[in-house]
Amino acid sequence: MNPLRLIALTALASSLCACNPLMQASLNTLGGSLSGPDALELTRAQVDALPYYQIEVTSEYGSAVMALVRVRGDLQYWQASSRQLLLLQDGVVVRTLGFPDELLGTRFPTNAPFHDGLQRVIDDQPSQRWVDLGPGYQLDLPLTGSFHRAGVETVRILHRDYALLRVDEHLKSPLKNLSATNSYWVDPSDGFVMKSRQQVTPSLSVTLTQLRPFRGQP
Repeated sequence: MNPLRLIALTALASSLCACNPLMQASLNTLGGSLSGPDALELTRAQVDALPYYQIEVTSEYGSAVMALVRVRGDLQYWQASSRQLLLLQDGVVVRTLGFPDELLGTRFPTNAPFHDGLQRVIDDQPSQRWVDLGPGYQLDLPLTGSFHRAGVETVRILHRDYALLRVDEHLKSPLKNLSATNSYWVDPSDGFVMKSRQQVTPSLSVTLTQLRPFRGQP
């Protein structure tokens, strides 16, 4: 990442921390211990008080609200007030910054279904990607598997119910002995990922929930 860009993002993180009690709570919670910090209590008023697109991220390290700080093509940069970064592409975490074990990069084949929308996948449709992991710079680790349509489920986000299609992605990697299932709850009309549970690295699993969704250019 460009050093000047990183400095700019760091400055924005400091301003996020100061501008809303929710962001300060996010800082305290995501920086909590591994024993399980308290979950965030979110309200629509708190989310609406911030002039940013926002997601909630929950992991082994706690919960936080992340704000959209940059869009570059189909790549989105989401940052917490505690300075962790998640890079999303079509709803999938493709890179991290600021976590103990980093996802350094992700590459999909040209026919990956995320861009066209997971509402189009069929049962047993193949899935494939290659990831770079740190520390140790383990490069081009293959992840292969398949998709499964689990049906429409009711998902509550900020006291509102959504009828979302759940698509499960079963993945394995022979090199890291990794076996995981990612779940995506998508808008059945266009495949927009409203909520997901993703195994990002062998030791990091995140649940992402759209609080103020970004669906196009700001």
